[in-house]
Amino acid sequence: MATIILLCGLPGSGKTTLAQRIGHERPALRLGEDDWMVQLFGSTTGHGEAQRDAIKQVQWQIAIQVAQLGRDVMLDWGFWSRAEREDYRGRAAALGLRTELRFLDVPLAELIHRLEWRIRDLRPTSFPVSETELRQWWETFEPPTADELEP
Repeated sequence: MATIILLCGLPGSGKTTLAQRIGHERPALRLGEDDWMVQLFGSTTGHGEAQRDAIKQVQWQIAIQVAQLGRDVMLDWGFWSRAEREDYRGRAAALGLRTELRFLDVPLAELIHRLEWRIRDLRPTSFPVSETELRQWWETFEPPTADELEP
C-alpha cells in the first residue's frame, strides 16, 4: 500500500533535503508548496496564504491519485499545526491510504544558522527567511506530540 508522507518542520529544518533522500531510497513523488509558489506566481518572498491554499488543494488531489496508483508521495508543506496534521491524516484514512509523519526537530539556534547560510546560496525555489519571521513562526509552531509520531 502506498504511503503519503507528511514532512513536518519549520523553514531550514531539512524537509526538502530529507525528501530528496527518501526519493533516492524508494520511488516517491515530492510535492512542495514553495516550488509552485515560484513557478505559478513568481513569488520571491513565499508569502500568500490564498495562493498556498490553492496549491495545497491541487497537490492533495495529485497526491491521492499517485497514492492510489501505488506510489508513495511526500508532502513538503511543513504541517505546523496538529489540526492540519490530523486533517490530512483523516482524509487519507478515509480513502484507505496510509500516512507517515516525518518530524524534523531542529533547535531554534540551528534553524537561524541554517537560514543564514540558505540566504547566501538561495535556490530558485527557496525563499529568504528573516530571523524575526522565524522567531514568530517558532512561537506558533506546534511540534508533534509522542502520540502523533507513533506508527
